[in-house]
Amino acid sequence: MARDLYDIISDRREESFDPPFRREGSDDAFLQLVIQPIYNVIHNEATMSKRGTVSHSKWRNYDDLNEYFWSKKCFKQLGWPMDPASDFFADPTKTKNDIERHDHSMSRRRMSKTNFVEVRTFLHLFRSFDRMWAFFILAFQAMVIIAWSPSGSLSAIFEPAVFRNVMTIFITAAFLNFLQATLEIVLNWKAWRSLVCSQMIRHVLKFVVAIGWLIILPVTYSSSIQNPTGLIKFFSNWIGNFQSQSIYNFAVALYMLPNIFSALFFIFLPMRRALERSNSRIVRFLLWWTQPKLYVARGMYEDTCSLLKYTTFWILLLICKLAFSYYVEISPLVGPTRTIMFLGRGKYIWHEFFPYLQHNLGVVFTIWAPIVMVYLMDTQIWYAIFSTICGGVNGAFSRLGEIRTLGMLRSRFEAIPTAFGKHLVPGHGSQPKRREREKEDKNLHIDKFSDIWNAFIISLRDEDLINNRERDLLIVPSSAGDTSVFQWPPFLLASKIPMALDMAKSVKKRDEELRKRINQDPYTFYAVIECYETLLNILYSLMAETSDKKVVDRIRESLEDSIERQSLVREFRLDELPQLSAKFDKLLTLLLKTEEEHDTTIKTQIANLLQDTMEIITQDIMKNGQGILKDENRDNQLFANLNLDSIKDEAWREKCVRLQLLLTTKESAIYVPTNLEARRRITFFANSLFMKMPRAPQVRSMMSFSVLTPYFKEEVLFSTEDLHKKNEDGISILFYLRKIYPDEWKNCLERIKFVPKDEESLKSRMDEISPWASYRGQTLTRTVRGMMYYRRALEIQCIQDKIDI
Repeated sequence: MARDLYDIISDRREESFDPPFRREGSDDAFLQLVIQPIYNVIHNEATMSKRGTVSHSKWRNYDDLNEYFWSKKCFKQLGWPMDPASDFFADPTKTKNDIERHDHSMSRRRMSKTNFVEVRTFLHLFRSFDRMWAFFILAFQAMVIIAWSPSGSLSAIFEPAVFRNVMTIFITAAFLNFLQATLEIVLNWKAWRSLVCSQMIRHVLKFVVAIGWLIILPVTYSSSIQNPTGLIKFFSNWIGNFQSQSIYNFAVALYMLPNIFSALFFIFLPMRRALERSNSRIVRFLLWWTQPKLYVARGMYEDTCSLLKYTTFWILLLICKLAFSYYVEISPLVGPTRTIMFLGRGKYIWHEFFPYLQHNLGVVFTIWAPIVMVYLMDTQIWYAIFSTICGGVNGAFSRLGEIRTLGMLRSRFEAIPTAFGKHLVPGHGSQPKRREREKEDKNLHIDKFSDIWNAFIISLRDEDLINNRERDLLIVPSSAGDTSVFQWPPFLLASKIPMALDMAKSVKKRDEELRKRINQDPYTFYAVIECYETLLNILYSLMAETSDKKVVDRIRESLEDSIERQSLVREFRLDELPQLSAKFDKLLTLLLKTEEEHDTTIKTQIANLLQDTMEIITQDIMKNGQGILKDENRDNQLFANLNLDSIKDEAWREKCVRLQLLLTTKESAIYVPTNLEARRRITFFANSLFMKMPRAPQVRSMMSFSVLTPYFKEEVLFSTEDLHKKNEDGISILFYLRKIYPDEWKNCLERIKFVPKDEESLKSRMDEISPWASYRGQTLTRTVRGMMYYRRALEIQCIQDKIDI
């Protein structure tokens, strides 16, 4: 096989490369000689399993077959080309009589399982989590001993008698270690034939050492008893040459030595990494004794800071858990337990389950059993509490919930371009005088953010999650630079102009009051400035005569002069501004409906509106504005000659649409967008900009990547027949989707500019309706669209990278 693969890779000539399958003389020889035999084995084993009801020891599963092909005996037993008489291909479904009736080539023994048969028992709970169970049991024993002392306080541990009793936890630890070593052998007994010799020796030595410590620790501790008897007295006299207490302490120190070294290696990670990468025989022996050799992720650990945070988390959790268990669960039961144990045995009429137990141990067991169960299980509750607290604190510092609602999005939107520039705009560390370029970089970040934000909003519109009006309210205008303030999305400025007009109507005395009320909301200030400057820009673009522009110049100069002298309230009737706003609304509506710049009727209507507007300004609003129109000597009527060349300019029309939204939107845009999915995406996009993430590199510095998705006989797009086919309830897929997504269906019809008369009329636009239904009913279609968004995002980033060059 390896030689054939080498011949394929080395591109040898046809005549020199003759694979064994081609020699069979059939085009499907590989399928017949390799694929089909292996498939038959898998099929027979699946039949043997009887859909998983047969014991797992009776049939070979995927892991057994996979391990067989990774082993060396695969080449020895199967050969190449594969030997069909191998035991691997023996049919497990044939009985012994069936085999005897066939020729000798079929009378072969079926190969057994490659992996060992796992012993399934509840004892795996202790074997898998032995350190956790051992810690809880030893801690419970120590707390009971301390609570049973005369004082019952934690300080009693420093008393010699109590401390000596607490030291018995090491005897319990030796017993638990012996139990663990025994379970390792018992539960892995069926795997011994697959273990290497070093692993067998390790299990046996651990069992022997566990037995040794199980004998040494009780014997050395027994020497500290005042009047030992029996076997304890014999061993105490046998080691009587040593001081009783010191030898036990020495034994405990030796017993704890491996754990002390493990703790040191756990704390000092560089030392642990160096030891695991070392090939010294002594180091390898020590690691062999402590843990099996690792081939995957060897020497790879988390950094020291993460380890300290993880360790601190569990130390604090266990301190709280043990303190609660001692003061709430264990200590309050000690007094009642003593009273029950020293009570005399009474005579009961009812049946006694344990009539011969001394000191009422049955009652004591009944009282303590629930406490022990709660003690062993309440760690999950403490873990949930600490995880919630630490997760909340960590999330707050990581700014995971910086923007959770649309209200928070509006309040923090001004900071979003800065966050975007911080994370998604490639840095230029080699640039000198970086502080001098901060303002320029900020403006550049705002421009780049506008492009990304607009592409994001347009994608929502293409998916029919928002309608045209919501798109216009959410999008940032592309005609930047026409105003002295940044043009924020209209949904932030919605209803600000009507509110400012109401403020102007209510102010009667001083300009300072009006200025203060407008400046309270920064978006109101931005809306007023942008509306004023955009309106002037549109008016100037419509005027072809210099005399008409002079009229507007005089009005503008008079207005700006009164603002500078703080006499706006005295010189202008601000309560007439709503009337002016209505005229501008009509003018913008007429301009947006106009498609031909040479239409005489449209020009006349626009001129009449402009004349009415000028009369309102000079006669109704300005107290001293009558002379502005009279001073101009002209032969023609005012605004008789207009320039409508800008009507077909998309940027100019976009400007008119935005200005009309600012003037006419009176309701708050707090519910824009209304679609829940669109809201989720917008808040997630904005919130992700404040999260901790590495700075984005330039596209040319990124590593290439590919995105794949599985596909096999799956519908991608619904056909017309599929969408209109009715089920047994008389409901079609299209009807169902229209009822589930009514707002998105309405947005789709608005996008394709189609108003259906009946169900039959929909069939004429199925080329556009079918993708809409597929994006909501086919998972693969949505997956492919999401994959293509990667390409679009990279294209936009490439364009932005070119701006920096």
